[in-house]
Amino acid sequence: MRGAKARAMIVRALRFLTAGIAALTVAATPAAAARILFVGNSFTFGAGSAVRFFHPELVRDLNREGQGGVPALFKMFAQQAGLDWDVSLETASGQDLAFHLTNKRGELTGAWDAVLLQDYSTLDRTKPGDASVHIRDAGRMVALFKAANPAAKIYLETTWPRADQTYPVGSHWHGKPIRAMADDLARANALALLANRELSGTAPVGEAWLRAMDQGVADPNPYDGVAFGKIDLWTWDHYHASAYGYYLAALVIFGRVTGTDPRALGEHERAAEELGFSALTTVTLQRIAAEALNGKPDVGKTRPGSAGH
Repeated sequence: MRGAKARAMIVRALRFLTAGIAALTVAATPAAAARILFVGNSFTFGAGSAVRFFHPELVRDLNREGQGGVPALFKMFAQQAGLDWDVSLETASGQDLAFHLTNKRGELTGAWDAVLLQDYSTLDRTKPGDASVHIRDAGRMVALFKAANPAAKIYLETTWPRADQTYPVGSHWHGKPIRAMADDLARANALALLANRELSGTAPVGEAWLRAMDQGVADPNPYDGVAFGKIDLWTWDHYHASAYGYYLAALVIFGRVTGTDPRALGEHERAAEELGFSALTTVTLQRIAAEALNGKPDVGKTRPGSAGH
């Protein structure tokens, strides 16, 4: 009997020890990084600015073009916030979502945790402002990504208004305020959300740009010169963004996808320092991104013209 009891005690002890080792092994195994895919065009890879080839080693460019762009800014923000994100981009200059669905399905394939979709800047190349194709293709993208991972969170980026489509004679939004194009893009994404209930939301980049202009931080019309003390969110072609514009876009996307307040990155945020921003400009853009995400202004607006100093 004594021998049987001893053996039983040994078995129980071994089970306890094995369970403890298994628990320690699970605890020691790092959680897998969340995977995000950016799908878009030159607005995503950062054409016209130093952002285009900004730290490409931080991201996976699925087209092997060596670009960092807005996704690399997102990754650097995540690192500083202590968040583990595996970041990929699939981009093609001047293309819409339909192009990626037709030509890049192999690159898009995968069980992504989050997807950021950026469509053509005027929605429809031949009918600017018409949202019907955009809504259709957003739905097709949702079906593709949800089939691979039903839990995937899929966001639409509401991009910025184009100065070159607003101020020159003959442009589609000529004679209207700069807000008009932004409002059309926001309305298109609102309709896409209504039509595709599995979308997780939008990244209101255009709204952040408008706030920067309304608060006197950014100049709303580069065609008449950039006012002293203000920044230009567009680059030289008044179409693509400058480093400031892409930085603001990345802050909004980062805040929307991760739920992190962009202001938590602070005045010494590394990407801004590498791009040569002043500390005041950095925190101002972070604040504006937070306001756009919250949908209301915070207390204490930056006084007009102060961000550029």
